Amino acid sequence: MNTMKITKICFDNEHIIGTTEEGKELKQSLLWYPELMKAEEDVRNEYRFGEEGIFWDQIDVQISFESFLYPDAEPTRLQRFFLTHQEINVTGFAKKFGLNPSLLRSYINGFKTPSSAREQEILDLIHKLGAEYSAY
Repeated sequence: MNTMKITKICFDNEHIIGTTEEGKELKQSLLWYPELMKAEEDVRNEYRFGEEGIFWDQIDVQISFESFLYPDAEPTRLQRFFLTHQEINVTGFAKKFGLNPSLLRSYINGFKTPSSAREQEILDLIHKLGAEYSAY
């Protein structure tokens, strides 16, 4: 059972910020919650606290209290790129550069963590794709 509980929330342009019962401020990126990120202020303010988390029924978003403590509450550069550029087809990108699409998706979603060298290799491929696009 989760022992940490958030009792108050607010937002800035990029984060949801939760305050615990003890007054500790925790935050995580709204990039993990695209529906909440694009929601109007009145929709964001229509939430309820449950035993394990925060719920926005109107937009079907749930955030566990525990997730504020996850090490990836702030996306890596690789995750940030794909989360902010959802027009890039992850499977197509992976196939173009000979990557495993499922593994790349696991990196993006935080289920697996690439080594620093592997992350840099993928970031270099993103730059290569950008160079290809800018050649037109």
